[in-house]
Amino acid sequence: MSRTAPCVIGINFGHDGGAALVTPDRMIAIGEERLNRRRYSPGWLNALLYCLRAAELTLDDVDLVVASSYGRTPAQPADTGLQHLGLDPARIIIADHHLAHAYTAYCLGPYEEATIVVADGAGNNTDTETFYAATRDGITRLGGNDPARPRAGGIGATYEAFTEYLGWSAQEAGKTMALASYGDSGVFAAPLFDLCDTRVYGRLTATHAAGVAELAARTGWDFGPPGSKGGDQRGIDAAAYLQTQVQQVLTGLVENVIAETGTPRLCLAGGVALNCVANDALRRLPSVGGLFVPPPASDRGQALGCALYGLHRLTGELPRRPLADDCFGRPYTDDEIELALTRDPRSGLVERAFVPFTWSCESDIAATAAQLLADGKLIGWFQGGSELGPRALGHRSILADPRTIASREALNHRIKHREPFRPFAPAVAAADGSRWFDLDADGSPFMLLAPAVRPERVAQIPGVVHVDGTARAQTVDPAVNPRFAALIGHFGKITGVPVVLNTSFNDQEPIVETPADALATFQATDLDALCLGDYLVQKQP
Repeated sequence: MSRTAPCVIGINFGHDGGAALVTPDRMIAIGEERLNRRRYSPGWLNALLYCLRAAELTLDDVDLVVASSYGRTPAQPADTGLQHLGLDPARIIIADHHLAHAYTAYCLGPYEEATIVVADGAGNNTDTETFYAATRDGITRLGGNDPARPRAGGIGATYEAFTEYLGWSAQEAGKTMALASYGDSGVFAAPLFDLCDTRVYGRLTATHAAGVAELAARTGWDFGPPGSKGGDQRGIDAAAYLQTQVQQVLTGLVENVIAETGTPRLCLAGGVALNCVANDALRRLPSVGGLFVPPPASDRGQALGCALYGLHRLTGELPRRPLADDCFGRPYTDDEIELALTRDPRSGLVERAFVPFTWSCESDIAATAAQLLADGKLIGWFQGGSELGPRALGHRSILADPRTIASREALNHRIKHREPFRPFAPAVAAADGSRWFDLDADGSPFMLLAPAVRPERVAQIPGVVHVDGTARAQTVDPAVNPRFAALIGHFGKITGVPVVLNTSFNDQEPIVETPADALATFQATDLDALCLGDYLVQKQP
């Protein structure tokens, strides 16, 4: 890469820490957890080194470092510690947390003019919901939540509090969303939020699980015992109530914001934007003329937003990088894959279980994988650079046959060990998306919507249909991800079903990043086969 090109590094101090490197023609980004193998990890040093190595640059080549954090008091340049690595403190600036989210929402999106809404658990100062108008000339903040309202009353903080009350960490809100489909939201009749124009006022007066317990004591509502984790119907109904109320207030907020901006194309970011059920409701609003949610909508995208903001500051030109694929990691060469396969220490392989295996180079790995799936096998699929967001989209995936419930149950019992109420997602050929799911021409490339499965298709793909008849679908375009699309195409020819079950390549750990990570997880789990680039790996009998 030319050293004359402007180069900006973004880093995120908070949970889901990480780093990003952006130049006029390249974006590289990764979460720290993918490298240190600790879920939701803070930190960014490993990620920073990864980005520099991938770009073949050093800190001397970096023109600007932009950092962000969350909480009332923003981070300061000295907090990075980069001055101890010889970086001039004048080259370090701080970005507002919500503004960094807004940059990922607009810069990665397809719209020239857009309304941006950011909603999460906490930004800087008192931010929980903010909104912006965006054009090629810049991103302008127009408003946000009442600064006098406690953080506990925000949409994201409320969702986190209920999630913790139900027994999970705040970062596991997706479990609450999945559980909600099994409950009765009408058990609790009063609203959880009030919406005054573009300001949200939630009923909680304290954050975390304690706020839900206090709400129950104040109202007499019975949410069941804390920590029920889907084992008590009262807690399940609480999840359903929460989801319904969040959808209602979020759709109302979006309608009111669009009425103020006059721009119907919506870009959404922040942790709340990962709620694919709410997103599906938003895209159907008459006032919304298009919806874009970046795959790293949560704080996993903070570093990237910081870097995009920094490039704007540096060049005076707002970066426009319409996103087709969530592929921000670096690819791995055949030589690097073979280092892992030969158990070379230089690969970084740490074997949690030592399992004999064989490997071979396939002429058409997509066709081989499709046949394995049709034969009922569970396979790991490792191709190209990794995804930055939390959804595996065909680069770091575990795949299975969606045509039976048995394959879904085998995947859960043998490998994923997830709660039984959590659905698995389908990946479908983009050309077939609307024939199988209630999708429009834009499809669902990032698995951030929950459309209904067409009624006549439900019996054909029971392994990926949620209890409410929806699916967190991904549409796969052969122009964007040709190898994954080829696999789905081959599977469709074999079975008549152009859909595969797609879930993240992990087991109670961060998604795998390197060939060594993939091989270690393959050995430690009951996967039948592993497709590493062009290489097929199978366990010896």
